[in-house]
Amino acid sequence: MIPRIVTTPIAPLALPESRLAPRRVMPDVVAAALPGAARDRLAAGEVLVVTTGQQPGLFTGPLYTVYKALSAIALAQRLERERRVRVVPVFWVAGDDHDFAEANHTWFLNAGGDLVQIVLRERAADAPLVPVAHEPCGPEILTALAQLRDGTPETEFKAGVVEWLERWYRPEVTLADAFARALDALLGPRGLVVLRAHDASAKRAAAVWVLKGLDLTLSDGYTPVFVEARQGRDRLQRDGEAYVTRRSGERFTRTELERIAVEAPERLSPNVLLRPVVEAALLPTVAYAAGPAELKYLQDAVPLYDALGVTRQPPVPRWSGVIVEGRVEKLMERHGIDLTAFDGRPGELEARLVRHELPPETVATLAALRSGIEEQYGRLLDSVVKIDPTLERTVESARNAALAGAQTIEKKLVASLKRLEGETLVRQIARARAAVYPTGQPQERVLTLPSFLIRYGPGLVDALEQEVARWASAS
Repeated sequence: MIPRIVTTPIAPLALPESRLAPRRVMPDVVAAALPGAARDRLAAGEVLVVTTGQQPGLFTGPLYTVYKALSAIALAQRLERERRVRVVPVFWVAGDDHDFAEANHTWFLNAGGDLVQIVLRERAADAPLVPVAHEPCGPEILTALAQLRDGTPETEFKAGVVEWLERWYRPEVTLADAFARALDALLGPRGLVVLRAHDASAKRAAAVWVLKGLDLTLSDGYTPVFVEARQGRDRLQRDGEAYVTRRSGERFTRTELERIAVEAPERLSPNVLLRPVVEAALLPTVAYAAGPAELKYLQDAVPLYDALGVTRQPPVPRWSGVIVEGRVEKLMERHGIDLTAFDGRPGELEARLVRHELPPETVATLAALRSGIEEQYGRLLDSVVKIDPTLERTVESARNAALAGAQTIEKKLVASLKRLEGETLVRQIARARAAVYPTGQPQERVLTLPSFLIRYGPGLVDALEQEVARWASAS
């Protein structure tokens, strides 16, 4: 049975009015997309596109990566209906990214419902910052796949999900390409174009715009351009007529960088602010499906669009949501709580719910005791201050001590209940929190889709697609 899916909007969805005219996409850009019917639509004449993107992640990364892609698909379908022009959803795989600490791990729920992390391997702190497009999965990927396979429950869907991942996440394949291929296999048949921005043809097309970025200086004193040098991917700073890398201190003339753009364009890449500008220059983008952080930094990139004369693609919030499994649903119904209850300090919800398990007569007696203490000490205080005002604090201290004693009794009763009757409840809450708010973060930012597909099968993707489509059509 497919679990309930709850939409949790990032921001109101308002599709912008755009006068952007459809146009043909450059052959070099089309060639960087993975082949299939979706790419054929991108290449078949004048089009508009809805884009989104993400750096590659292990086993397709956290859920929100797939949510971004589904958002682009749904928004493209809506705009195509409304504007009566071909609108193609494109996912920009940011293989230039060098943050291996983000790409090297994933989280899933094991057969018992507990949270488990898979870490591919660590990169030494002093190692060159190699883009994930050049980082092979390595032999460690076999162990990572085994961890997922052995840790998840046995279901009728498991073999198919594991086979899907094993087909692409292989030792000799880079993390960027494994991610791109797995995402394409999942959502390409649903119309998504998966664009490998690290592909040589895309790099050739982007090089002219990356070079223009050398003329810009950001607030940190550096240009928005990276070059792969001795220390890996390295930011460039203008120094007179030359450019110097931040970490390795290597110097490049403008002529040398232009030669690199022709002979080895894969060595040049835009930073996080220049990247969407390059994307907008290469693709006729009518909307960009963005997450919370992107909605902020895309605004910061506005001066770069203006400086390079590129029409800015309008950002819109992507779909956001929570997969609420049956066991979590039952716990919420039983105790009258909602999803926000799991977003709190560890132990807070457990203590509150266990306290509710106290016998009603005990709760009533404790309440009456506290009320009585307040009432009787209040009367005593009125009498005392008339006789000797200096004793006011003595009476107040005695009252507070009596109230503290009642509170101590309640705390000890709750602690006893936790030991005797509440252990199961505490475990249930811990697992529910791991399912909807793992590591204290929203589910979509931590858990990976494959563990859910193992439980619920491809019908879950259908259900997600339908929910995202309803969201896209609702505004």
